[in-house]
Amino acid sequence: MGLPVNIEDLIERRVVENARVEYKAGWNAEPILHTLCAFANDIDNWGGGYIIIGIEAEDDIPKFPVQGLKKANIDKINKELLNRCNLIEPRYEPVMEQTTYHGKEIIVLWAPGGPERPYKCPVSLPTKKGERKGEKAYYIRKMSSTIRANELETRELFLLGSRTPFDDRPNMRAEIADLRPSLLSEFLHSIGSDLYQKSLTRPAEEVASDMKLIGGPPEARRPLNVGLMFFNERPDNFFPYTYIDVVDKPDPTGDGMTEKRFTGPPDRQLEDALNYIKNYIIAERVRKISGRAEAERTFNYPYDAVEEALANAVYHRSYQVGEPVTVMVTPEGMEIASFPRPDRTITDEDLANRRLVSRRYRNRRIGDFLKELKLAEGRNTGIPKILKAMRENGSPLPEFRTDAERSYFTVILPVHEEFLRKVPTGTERGAAGFRSSKQDLKTRVLALLREQGDLSGNSIALALGYRKSTANLTAAIRELVQEGKAAYLHPDSPRSRNQRICLVRRRRS
Repeated sequence: MGLPVNIEDLIERRVVENARVEYKAGWNAEPILHTLCAFANDIDNWGGGYIIIGIEAEDDIPKFPVQGLKKANIDKINKELLNRCNLIEPRYEPVMEQTTYHGKEIIVLWAPGGPERPYKCPVSLPTKKGERKGEKAYYIRKMSSTIRANELETRELFLLGSRTPFDDRPNMRAEIADLRPSLLSEFLHSIGSDLYQKSLTRPAEEVASDMKLIGGPPEARRPLNVGLMFFNERPDNFFPYTYIDVVDKPDPTGDGMTEKRFTGPPDRQLEDALNYIKNYIIAERVRKISGRAEAERTFNYPYDAVEEALANAVYHRSYQVGEPVTVMVTPEGMEIASFPRPDRTITDEDLANRRLVSRRYRNRRIGDFLKELKLAEGRNTGIPKILKAMRENGSPLPEFRTDAERSYFTVILPVHEEFLRKVPTGTERGAAGFRSSKQDLKTRVLALLREQGDLSGNSIALALGYRKSTANLTAAIRELVQEGKAAYLHPDSPRSRNQRICLVRRRRS
């Protein structure tokens, strides 16, 4: 069949959390059945997990060289697995992939969270043919271990049975044809899945079925919500307000405000918004310090912090709430808002102390896709990464806010104090350091011409930290020429490749 993951990344646990991967040196039906049952119950909405048979582990770390399985035993394992899965109630079957790793045969079982939880299975398997089935129990995962659920945990499983995460539900208003084959193949190619080649020749419905993107009863099969989000060009047609708005507001009155909207699948939204912020919002300041060979470099916002905060917003927002993810940039800071609240397991004290550890995921399948694409971090590592990036940049620590009803969640990244100065000192690169008035921009152009002499328009833009000349910069230079403070060296050939701008006093001399 094939799995929609990169097997090497999975085994090395580069994208899937440790607690969701279990290694087995060989086939041992009873503990494997218990773990399958636990992954299917998915009590914390992690997205189930994987069992890798043929690789031994010590302290949850795979041991090398790989032990592998004998080819002669693989068919026997397949048959026994199917028989043992009949003992799980309700019936549950994992996806099985036989593959070669480091020259050895292994089996990978993918056990996503089941749609009919809670699941239970025998505590001990019959040892003789015809022997009566014994007691059955519910199993769950606790960290990296499979344990039998106690009475309270069993009650919780029954409550979760009526609350399948929204991203993992069939969408009865959509058709399987709404899943785009090109996007399915593009995703599989980008993560290095063995399913990619098969996706080029097989019907999209079969590929989507292998990826567990289709649900519902046999007579009414429908795409899951997560499939429509990632594998349709306009998911906002199915889930209104599924986009990211980036608003740059340099003045409280709204003067000079720019708004940019990013649509499409969540991974594309996230990548496009981050590229825009990196190119047009984030600025670098380079300051030479007397007596030191290396210059001091600071950013108005460290990119790692922005990337993590925005990825968390896309990952953990509710796609049932009619509000987009919003990034508001002001001279004082950047606010990234999503809806609704953080999980109730995170207290107000946790927010104040910047300690956000959520036990349960809101979107288990969205998280899987973002992590496969290397766009999101593993379990509860995002906030520490934001804090680390802000500290290393010398920025004030971020703030996390919500209201009494917890209807929203906002991450505030304060701007580095160096960028609160209206007229910058030293050298800056990036657009965000230049939200001053046109008069300030004209003053800086004149200072640059005095210091460096005649320059082309592009050279002026680069020296001021822009990646290319902008409309505001062109307008500022034009006004300087009209005011007689600057001039073109070749006034009769305004578009000449050799065109330069100079101070008027230099040209007259």
